Amino acid sequence: MVRPKVALPNPCLCLVTDRGLLPGGSLADAVIEAVAGGVTMVQVREKDLPGGPLLALARELTERIAGRALLIVNERVDVALAVEADGVHLGEQALAVGDARRLAGPDLLIGRSVHDVEAATKAEEDGADYLIAGAIFPTRSHPGREPGGPALVRRIAGAVRIPVLGIGGVTPRNVAGVLDAGAAGVAVISSILAAERPREAADAFAMAMRHGARLRSSATV
Repeated sequence: MVRPKVALPNPCLCLVTDRGLLPGGSLADAVIEAVAGGVTMVQVREKDLPGGPLLALARELTERIAGRALLIVNERVDVALAVEADGVHLGEQALAVGDARRLAGPDLLIGRSVHDVEAATKAEEDGADYLIAGAIFPTRSHPGREPGGPALVRRIAGAVRIPVLGIGGVTPRNVAGVLDAGAAGVAVISSILAAERPREAADAFAMAMRHGARLRSSATV
């Protein structure tokens, strides 16, 4: 049985997994440390893992996270359903949102990666619950993609009604600018997973995001 659909935390700090970035130790341990530091959503994205090992990893993370953060599985609707995850995230070349919804049913969150306003509005029309937009800043994970800066978030967030997370080169130093542009949060890979202390790295993000939220709140009073 799938959990009832939940809302994204706001602001949302999403950790996208990539065990190849770990300086040592297990991916599950690093993820749990990051959740303890303030990560509120984990996207399991291990593209090279076959279904069985991916299912085992997602199940372990589900059990160890124990509801302290949302768990999203990248592209594999079957794995997401099997571990009773909170949702599935679709890359640019993955299943169409409508097809994923027919497989997943009404209760899974469905996210989509987008890089422009046209793709964002199409994903929303097709029923996506949230978007991840990027790359915002230069990033090692997409070296050939021209970063759009916070202006990309501003254009996309202004064109849709669903939450938009910024991804790509986001750090505690520049995260406030991404949120100021209209993002409901950010998705992070290496800035947390490549750190020797994932908990402290996540805490630095969470503190910067809380500080930015307080500044925006005081500016509107």
